[in-house]
Amino acid sequence: MKDKKSLIIYFSRADENYFGGQMKYIDKGNTEIVAEYIHDLTGADLFKVEPLVPYSKKYMTCIEEAKERTRSKNAPIKENIPDISSYEVIYIGSPIYWGGMPEEMFTALNGLDFTGKTIRPFTTHEGSGLSGVPRQLKEICIGANVLDGIAILGSEAINSKQKVEEWL
Repeated sequence: MKDKKSLIIYFSRADENYFGGQMKYIDKGNTEIVAEYIHDLTGADLFKVEPLVPYSKKYMTCIEEAKERTRSKNAPIKENIPDISSYEVIYIGSPIYWGGMPEEMFTALNGLDFTGKTIRPFTTHEGSGLSGVPRQLKEICIGANVLDGIAILGSEAINSKQKVEEWL
């Protein structure tokens, strides 16, 4: 896969996060760290999905905001994903929010033509693994081949480059 034209589409959030039972402030989101490792190892282009309305910096408020956005299916984004027609492999990454991808990822991916694309999912989490992400991607990325993904504990993201390399 490393020799194919690739794109990494990801959502990530810094600020206060939950790590192994405690809150910790981080300057860079865990999923962004993993996305950058994939970029370093493959040379794939990067696109970060960003919410039009940022989430709260406070973790507990953020999860309530995420729950509401998931419930209402209302999560506008700052910028649409550019044309994906020239890409063969698309890495799609996110943290796990309420059992799946943040609603902003659905906003970003909805309506894109994934016909013939290979999708490689990756998530960061604190116990949820890939959760519902592979199923969600199979539903939204119509015509794509969704391969097995990788789930990285958020608290281990900073030290996960070798694990990511083995997955690639």
